[in-house]
Amino acid sequence: MKHSIMKKTKAVPPVDPPSLAERIRLEMDSFTPSEKRAAHLLLSHYPFAGLDTVAEFASRAGISAPSVLRFVTRLGFSGFPDFQRHLRGELEAQLLPPLAKASPMDKGQGAPALASFAEAVIGNLRATVENIAPAEFDAVVALLSDPRRNIHFTGGRFTGALARYAESHFRIVRSGVDFIEGQPALWRDRMIEIGKKDVIVAFDIRRYQQDVTALCETAAKQGATIVLLTDPWLSPIARVARHVLPAHIVAPSNWDSSTGLLLITESLVAAVTKRLWETAKPRMEAVERLRNEKP
Repeated sequence: MKHSIMKKTKAVPPVDPPSLAERIRLEMDSFTPSEKRAAHLLLSHYPFAGLDTVAEFASRAGISAPSVLRFVTRLGFSGFPDFQRHLRGELEAQLLPPLAKASPMDKGQGAPALASFAEAVIGNLRATVENIAPAEFDAVVALLSDPRRNIHFTGGRFTGALARYAESHFRIVRSGVDFIEGQPALWRDRMIEIGKKDVIVAFDIRRYQQDVTALCETAAKQGATIVLLTDPWLSPIARVARHVLPAHIVAPSNWDSSTGLLLITESLVAAVTKRLWETAKPRMEAVERLRNEKP
């Protein structure tokens, strides 16, 4: 008798709510001009910009202190202290290392079973889809489909594997695709080639890597467009990224889950392949012919 994971698990584990940064990005179009200034400032140095005083935040955003307070209220907080408590909580979550999470041996937890872990991952997938604006995803697809652009993938210690996975697919679908190692000694010489026609697609999740951030900041200064795949708390790369696609990553484990990032990656591959089909199909056929050649 066959049983599915979904049928065995009755209770769906709660999914972490979207981060404040995710909410702001989704609601940006509905903000007033003053609220948009406050939102852009907060997202440009998230979450640290929101930890200043009201007066400092208002001055940097170029709006009045009452406008800042109205913005905070619009986001659902009772006041600026409540807003800052929330940001400090998110900052703690950003910096949380694997060993700081609950031990798998803690009473009542035990090693997560396949079914419960799968339910958590499925929840992450749903939350990832719900908290990415369709227009943002479509804009990234259009960018990666532009044959005039060179696409460079990069990532960190764990996310680098996802970046390479993406690069391997896009290389077959279109030309002008490569991978840049995140270590400064390996990417600094590459920067001489990076300019306005280049797109950097960076993968970076919490415990963000400074070398990958430095790579993206340098590329952005030279005119490259940055696309960031990250977590709900947003890598510092978000400060220079034109497009941000956040994935939910929390799982019943000491390790974060990359399944949401993989969903975004494979969705981008599928959408770009469809968009470039007239040129992608001959490339894919040529690759198959080369693979079938006898040595």
